[in-house]
Amino acid sequence: MRAQIVLFNGFDPLDAIAPYEVLLAGGMVSDESVEVELVSAEGARVVPSGLGPLSLHASGQLRPGHADLIVLPGAIGRLTEEAGTADDSIPAILRRTLETDLPALLKEALDRPGLTVATVCGGSMVLAMAELIEGRPATSHHLGLDVLQATGTLPIDARIVDDGNLVSSGNVTSGLDLGLYLLERELGPRVALAVERLIGHERRGTVWRDT
Repeated sequence: MRAQIVLFNGFDPLDAIAPYEVLLAGGMVSDESVEVELVSAEGARVVPSGLGPLSLHASGQLRPGHADLIVLPGAIGRLTEEAGTADDSIPAILRRTLETDLPALLKEALDRPGLTVATVCGGSMVLAMAELIEGRPATSHHLGLDVLQATGTLPIDARIVDDGNLVSSGNVTSGLDLGLYLLERELGPRVALAVERLIGHERRGTVWRDT
């Protein structure tokens, strides 16, 4: 399984690192080949997070044609209502991703058979603001569910929402649960259980499906 985790300026570090570690651990505890790469729409670069001076290094460009799984994190910034138009507010950070090549690459990913796009926290808001998931069920941070609804996405208040090639998860810590669920779905429950034991975390919440 080849996974690419997308970084953009202002990303939330925990949104990215939690699934990164869980997915890599899936390869450590099994005979399965799991490759996980940090990428950006622009290519290899140091990507500043929204959390002070913390940055991560993207080793390459987001390439949907070379991935089985793409994970899109959310952002971290000011949360107050009056910050809605501030440069360091979460909505502003997410909107700036629309000015990059990221929306086009994400559209390519969603259109590609056999490729799953997964989101953590506000990552689904990027897809919704780019008008890529209109009419589809998804979840996000509870403060972002109104944004999903306003853009024509069907907001689901659940920890994880599985809509086939689109798997979304709720607020920040759900990245751990998303990673474990993706391991179970793609590599089987034995692998997911072994990783749960390794990291000392049992997956939380019910996975919502349209069934």
